[in-house]
Amino acid sequence: MDDQISFYEAKLQFEIDSWDLFEALEKSGKVMVIDARSREAYEREHIPSALNIPHRLMSEATTLHLDKALMYVTYCDGIGCNASTKGALAMAKLGFAVKELLGGIDWWKRDGYATEGADGSEGRVVSCGC
Repeated sequence: MDDQISFYEAKLQFEIDSWDLFEALEKSGKVMVIDARSREAYEREHIPSALNIPHRLMSEATTLHLDKALMYVTYCDGIGCNASTKGALAMAKLGFAVKELLGGIDWWKRDGYATEGADGSEGRVVSCGC
């Protein structure tokens, strides 16, 4: 039983869902979203206020301007993409507190939140079902 508790506590420490991210962005001001995909994917569509730092380009130089006191949330396309995992790993190695967005931008949109960019979409009023 202790192993299960440890597993689920760790999972919540390192992952976040769309609802919790939206709430954190609205209320805390201590969360920054990082789109770990390519510049082209970011320009097509991204989560509002997200910064684009492709995971392949994450380094001390490309993250120098970031505040290490914030929590960073990385995301990519969705469950079939691992750019968010690679980005979270890179950010953690650089000394940042980081979580990974479950389901990426795919689940963000599926949950009804707005996106920006050339293919951006309006969000709708969202009520968490969990």
